[in-house]
Amino acid sequence: MRQCPIGLLALAGALALSGVPAAADSLVINATTRTFTLQAPAARPAPLVIVLHGKTQSGADMITRTSWPLIAKRDGFAVAFPDGLNRAWADSRPDERRAGNPPPEGTDDVAFITQLIAKLVGDGIADPRRIYVTGISNGGAMAMTLACERADLFAAAASVVMNLTDESALACRPQRPVPMLLMNGTVDPLIPYQGGRGTSTFAVDGFWSAERTLQFWRRINGCETRDAATTDLPDRNPSDRSTVTRIDSACPQGRDVVLYRVNGGGHRMPGHFPDAHFTKLATTLLGPQNGDIDGADTIWAFFARFP
Repeated sequence: MRQCPIGLLALAGALALSGVPAAADSLVINATTRTFTLQAPAARPAPLVIVLHGKTQSGADMITRTSWPLIAKRDGFAVAFPDGLNRAWADSRPDERRAGNPPPEGTDDVAFITQLIAKLVGDGIADPRRIYVTGISNGGAMAMTLACERADLFAAAASVVMNLTDESALACRPQRPVPMLLMNGTVDPLIPYQGGRGTSTFAVDGFWSAERTLQFWRRINGCETRDAATTDLPDRNPSDRSTVTRIDSACPQGRDVVLYRVNGGGHRMPGHFPDAHFTKLATTLLGPQNGDIDGADTIWAFFARFP
């Protein structure tokens, strides 16, 4: 049974009693209705985190399978959970670098997220200086695509269990440096830590390694190529068969790049709550989920430092 810190359990209980306000909404992009769910804080304008789901998932999965709603309530920021068409995102990879069905031809998810931000800023909900984007798997690729194509919109970005490809790296020409957090598992069967093609029958070829992806963002942000520090984090949950190492970079101020290497971790979001309905099946197909850190809480702690 996954161990959950008492403080987080107490927080979850308190929020369950008080209720976490969230509302479904939609936008029309190129004659297509796009949907999202927003959890807005009472005090506005507030920081905004956009959370992008993985392939085959929806925004609702990110609400129920991560701690983002709890952390947003605790710290008073807005969080939006958009839905990808065909439960997928049109990031900058070609279709041959995607597993499963892609979004419909012509889908413009950069325009969708750009218009979503404009709406929330225009409604007085989001502070335009404190907008952040993160995603898992296909959502992580989309988060990096947004950092590449609309760096002007984001104070920081984070990608979970995703690496660059030749195509996505070639397409990445950000207008300015964006602080970047990466979080990858070393036994990920879909997005291999060492690059190439994963061991899963659903995997596709052509991924860079996590270390090469890290070096790419270091170069983009004007950082040194060496590791500034390597820190093994406490093994708070020995039963999860994994540990976490944080790898920091030597970067100019405000351009931080950090990698959380989940040693023995799979294609999963680290966290204190199960990230799937059928946890044993998920472990078989995707590898272990780490419980030493909470991915959302870790990412928010990084985001909150910028600008």
